[in-house]
Amino acid sequence: MLSTRGYRTYCWDAPGYGRSADPTVSANGAAENYDHAVVVADLITKLGAEPVHLVGTSWGGVIATVVAAANPTLVRSLVLADSTRGSAVNEERVRAMRERIGELRELGGPAFAAARAKRLVSASCEVEVARAVESEMARVRLPGYSAAAEFMARTDTGGRLAAVSAPTLVLVGAEDVITGVDESRLLADAIPGASFGLILGAGHAAVQEKPVETAAHILRFWKTLDE
Repeated sequence: MLSTRGYRTYCWDAPGYGRSADPTVSANGAAENYDHAVVVADLITKLGAEPVHLVGTSWGGVIATVVAAANPTLVRSLVLADSTRGSAVNEERVRAMRERIGELRELGGPAFAAARAKRLVSASCEVEVARAVESEMARVRLPGYSAAAEFMARTDTGGRLAAVSAPTLVLVGAEDVITGVDESRLLADAIPGASFGLILGAGHAAVQEKPVETAAHILRFWKTLDE
């Protein structure tokens, strides 16, 4: 949808997701030291596309925040959708995040997705969209998810938010019960000059539930950068 407006768009599959190769993990499936932010920064540089409009959803937003704070010359603007500071804000969240690795190992992708996907969407979500969200989640692979969970478990971007110098838009589904509206407001308040947008009728998977509305928010934001 953004590419139809003339933007050259890259949709990154994180290591262990989609068509990307699995990250190297230990025998028990752990990937304690995998740094997704370094991978993203290297990818931007290799593409020769910098500075980029960087968009991150959910834990991808945590990665994007780290990239923007550490590499200001690579990022023209930042959009965080239904994101968070990471799970290292307290021990309870760290423990809960790491427990998910064991759950996925025990249940397998389809059952893991069936148990969690309903909470990703709003109560009014169209059936076809909800099924697509669950189907996508069911494709998750243990090496990729383990690396993602460990990245989240050791990350708290709270101390880095003030270092984000790129113009920033924070979006969140009004019915997001995963990361929540309050967390997104915190991000917007802590990042200098950040704007905040609420996507009505959407849960955590707001990008999938309300793609037109989400794109409209982003395009309006990008337009202001050229004014």
